[in-house]
Amino acid sequence: MLQCLFFSADCSSSSACESSASRSDGETSMREPVEISLRSWRFIAGQALERNHHGEALQTPSHSMEETDPARRICEGRMLKLFGALVLLGLALACIASWVLDSYDTAWHPKRSVQHPTVGDGGGGRSPPFPSGELANIFWFIQVSDIHISRFHDPRRIPDFEKFCTDTIKVIQPDLVLATGDLTDAKTESKVGSLQHEVEWQAYHNILKRSRVMERTRWIDIRGNHDAFNIISLDSINNYYRKYSANQKVGSFHYVHKKPFGNYSFVCADATLNPGPKRPYNFFGILNQTQMDLLDTFRVESLKSNQSIWFGHYTTSTVVSPAPGLRDVMRSAVAYLCGHLHTLGGLMPVLHSRHPQGTLELELGDWMDNRRYRVLALDHDLLSFSDLRFEQWPAVLITNPKDAQYLHPGVEPLGRIRRSTHIRILAFSEAPITAVQLSVDGKPLGNCHSAGGPLYVLLWDPSRYLTGLHTIRVNVKDSAGRASVREQHFTLQDELTPSFGFAQSFVLLTDHYILARVAFVLTIVLNVGLLMAFRFLQVPSGRGLTSQACMSLHLVSTMDSFYYSLLLFNLCTALGPWFVGELIDGHSGACFAFGVFVDGHFLEGSLTYVIGVVQLLFFNMPLTCYLCWSLHHRCRGNTFRSHFLRPGCRLRTLAIHLIMLLLLTWQVHSCFFLLQTYGLIAFFLSPVRTWALGLSLLLIYRAWTGPAPPLRDKSKSATPS
Repeated sequence: MLQCLFFSADCSSSSACESSASRSDGETSMREPVEISLRSWRFIAGQALERNHHGEALQTPSHSMEETDPARRICEGRMLKLFGALVLLGLALACIASWVLDSYDTAWHPKRSVQHPTVGDGGGGRSPPFPSGELANIFWFIQVSDIHISRFHDPRRIPDFEKFCTDTIKVIQPDLVLATGDLTDAKTESKVGSLQHEVEWQAYHNILKRSRVMERTRWIDIRGNHDAFNIISLDSINNYYRKYSANQKVGSFHYVHKKPFGNYSFVCADATLNPGPKRPYNFFGILNQTQMDLLDTFRVESLKSNQSIWFGHYTTSTVVSPAPGLRDVMRSAVAYLCGHLHTLGGLMPVLHSRHPQGTLELELGDWMDNRRYRVLALDHDLLSFSDLRFEQWPAVLITNPKDAQYLHPGVEPLGRIRRSTHIRILAFSEAPITAVQLSVDGKPLGNCHSAGGPLYVLLWDPSRYLTGLHTIRVNVKDSAGRASVREQHFTLQDELTPSFGFAQSFVLLTDHYILARVAFVLTIVLNVGLLMAFRFLQVPSGRGLTSQACMSLHLVSTMDSFYYSLLLFNLCTALGPWFVGELIDGHSGACFAFGVFVDGHFLEGSLTYVIGVVQLLFFNMPLTCYLCWSLHHRCRGNTFRSHFLRPGCRLRTLAIHLIMLLLLTWQVHSCFFLLQTYGLIAFFLSPVRTWALGLSLLLIYRAWTGPAPPLRDKSKSATPS
């Protein structure tokens, strides 16, 4: 009632003002008492309304507050939403970072124990034998990888390898040699094609015969991906491995090396492809369920040995295998020895890491360019190794105390280091060793003396180094005046194990084929999704860069000739065959993103996803962007010639055209590679390479010479009624 009265009074005052405005000047004195009485009545009504609302006063600037409060509430709501989004993003990034750090944390943890003691372990190394001053309970062996005997390249590679088999093996005298794959190069002179050359295998076989290396040691050579290039089956006449290798065993196998002080298992995990297509589609190895079951049988058998060492050509990160995966199968091994990555072109000269179960993965640099080899020793069941270069003498390996970074408490009797009486060092050289000087933490301990053969020992007191991380340094000299220094950290403290670098662990512990699959799917969804979304979205025009980009995408998506061409091109990259041709000489097949079909066999996709991501990022998506940019100029009234004449934009315009020209050149090179590798049929039946090149040139030509597209703004198309 009071509110109605308030509003009626307000209305009365307004009507009174209107009537007073029409009166004469003589009536002004009569109007003033009326206005005063109205103001008095309004004040009285306001006071009554205030009392009715329990003292809630009506303030005169209420209308202005009502106008500003909604804007303030909207601003505060946006700030709260932004803050909440940032909090959620931070939590998500924290979870991802925590997961990544835990996945690639390569320091030893008790959870990594395999829960079974090794044979003769005596409960963590608490029972003898302990490392002493005698040449006992120790043997050593060699690994060499990626030899790449070639008929075309590096003429020094063959004589250097022969000298290695003759002189280096004679000096080191290993119990066995592991040649972990890529024995021959199997590439054409141009390095583009791939072909098994019998002359390369004959050269390899002749080296083994002339050096008589197989009479001095056990030589175990296995296949790599190059040794399986262009081979339809293991029984093929082109499978020269069966004829010229020393081992001649195809597939995984288990070899037990027997010594008077125990048995040692060497398990080969052969993941080479069968059939083996031409390069590059056998860069990843594959193990099927049958092969995994066989490896698991070998794992169970190896539990009876003192230690087990696994070896193969591929790193575990480049092997496609069913769950739970290759790393889990080899969980009882002290180490997995491999090659294949060639130090990543020098970017990763050391590629070592530790599996989540504790097994060490030790990738060895190649012999092909770097002349690398590795000397390993099992001293009282403790594995030590040293990566060396050909003809660099003396070669030094500290076996006790072991390098702290490579401890494996789950399977190694580390207690024997704390109970050892001597520091033990293997030193090899073509000339007699004259001095082996040793220091710990910078303090000289003296000169080691020979314990027989290449073993040098020095008495020490392990109780002085029970805590913390310590540094041992060995300086070895020979009679030829050469010297080598070997330095490593060691620890006698439980659970103090340095971790490996993140980059090394990422390369070796990531299943890259899974990562490539995810990246490929996301890139396809992004590329196709944007085309389809902007075809149906209403995009208003604007002056900003984002608005112009959206308008250009909308323009391309609404022009049927461009939209359907780009859509089919991307769908063919995702689902259709990339090419059809001879993936193996005399045997046709088809290559898809999800795998390769050849002669009735299917090889699961791995490197194909990587190549697919590269194709999408460096051709499909740039082509779409270039067409958007071109049509944007056309709809503004420009032609190919006139858009160069805009002031201040010539360099940017020229740069965009040059980038697109480089990408087209790269596509041309891809077509040439296809022709050289898989033949003329693959060149002509390649939707993603040859056809795509022709399609892109046609679309670019149409974008610059076809009818200028109209610039439509759907937000302004509706006329007011």
